[in-house]
Amino acid sequence: MRAVYYDEFLKPPRIEKVADPTPSPTGVVVKVEATGLCRSDWHGWMGHDADIKLPHVPGHELAGTIMAVGREVKNWKGGERITVPFVSGCGHCPECATGHHHICDNQVQPGFTCWGSFAEYVALEYADLNVVRLPDSMEFATAAGLGCRFVTSFSAVIDKGRCMPGEWVAVHGCGGVGLSAIMIASAIGANVVAIDLTDEKLAFAKTMGAAALVNGSKVKVVDAIREITGGGAHLSIDALGHSATAMNSVRCLRKRGRHVQVGLMLAEHARAPMPMDKVIAHEIEIKGSHGMQAHRYPAMFRMIERGLLSPQKLVGRHIPLDEAPAALMAMDRFEGTGITIIKP
Repeated sequence: MRAVYYDEFLKPPRIEKVADPTPSPTGVVVKVEATGLCRSDWHGWMGHDADIKLPHVPGHELAGTIMAVGREVKNWKGGERITVPFVSGCGHCPECATGHHHICDNQVQPGFTCWGSFAEYVALEYADLNVVRLPDSMEFATAAGLGCRFVTSFSAVIDKGRCMPGEWVAVHGCGGVGLSAIMIASAIGANVVAIDLTDEKLAFAKTMGAAALVNGSKVKVVDAIREITGGGAHLSIDALGHSATAMNSVRCLRKRGRHVQVGLMLAEHARAPMPMDKVIAHEIEIKGSHGMQAHRYPAMFRMIERGLLSPQKLVGRHIPLDEAPAALMAMDRFEGTGITIIKP
């Protein structure tokens, strides 16, 4: 099969012919119909993820058709249209036993712990526990766009953030994660403040449901949010993953506010400073959000099928596999709006 391949970090990836995958006893092999280009893939290529062993094929946001099934798989026969959370649980550890498959002690992550979906085919592990059947009406590109960004934002807003109608929600960063969070919070009746550094992305955020816009290159972010919200946000989400946005996210909260960290904090941002004096004095909550379990997908699908959420609006460019290496290397420039979808 053809795949995006690199054998050194920071060295330009290339298209290579590699061996087709075969299913493990509990796994399946999927023909990749669409896969999302995510900044997490760029972090991996930069060498920021210790799970990646070279040589490597990136890609973790995918949708496709099951082509081969392992001998112990019970729920899948082949031919089904599916997607999968970017973290697959083992089903045996204490976290999986309590339903928290997305933080499994033995987790498998396509594109990180094993080869990923920037390829014609990808192998998925523990299929009965993790693979998710797509609604018949959902296109593969939309399903791939759910990937890590939309589902992580869904969990961050609904599960971790406990967002309520009428609350003020600040979303820092209007990339795929941020736009997803804006759409989801707006859909349940919250008032969303979108924060970014470019007017183009803020204008797109408004079409996703943002009630107010803050350009951090022109104003002091925390002061602007406090003025708009009348004292601070109830819930704030760092959708970028930067020391400055994480700090602003916590500082813009009102008393007893809730901060959820969604954007990855890697490299020089891994030990970002926090205003812990305010966290204590104002009883601020700080939570992380690392994906979503397969068993939570039906709740999200119901909102999509009712028209409350429209993840297809987040899909931007469609590119062929041949253009994926250059697009991956350019992820640090934050160009364009929406989610780029690769069609192998």
